[in-house]
Amino acid sequence: MVGEEGAFVLGWDEVLTEEELSVTLKVLCMSEEEFKEYKEQDGWEDDSEEEENSTLSNEALSRLKTPCKKLLYDSVLLTLESYGADLKAEQDLLNNKEAYEKLSRREQQALHVRYGQKRILHQLLELVQ
Repeated sequence: MVGEEGAFVLGWDEVLTEEELSVTLKVLCMSEEEFKEYKEQDGWEDDSEEEENSTLSNEALSRLKTPCKKLLYDSVLLTLESYGADLKAEQDLLNNKEAYEKLSRREQQALHVRYGQKRILHQLLELVQ
């Protein structure tokens, strides 16, 4: 369901791997009986039209059912825990010109990438609270 890397790609305005996330949330929020029934459908083709017509924009994420929101929320928290520093620490480093300039060019670029990733994850937390 998730693909080779086992991750979902989020942008500022929507989920870029929306089909994978949509199917994964649907399956993970099913009861065992619902999953058995869903799995027995021929290639899960019955939902293809429904999934094509839905996009996981930020607005749509905020309207997800409570179990899906909770699953996303908890997943985002776990992802944020995997980073060494929190968003505030990254922002403080970006704002501290002296400390920032001591970083190598590669470390500066990595800092910008991590900071952007964390901002997107925090935005997602707000959407699914």
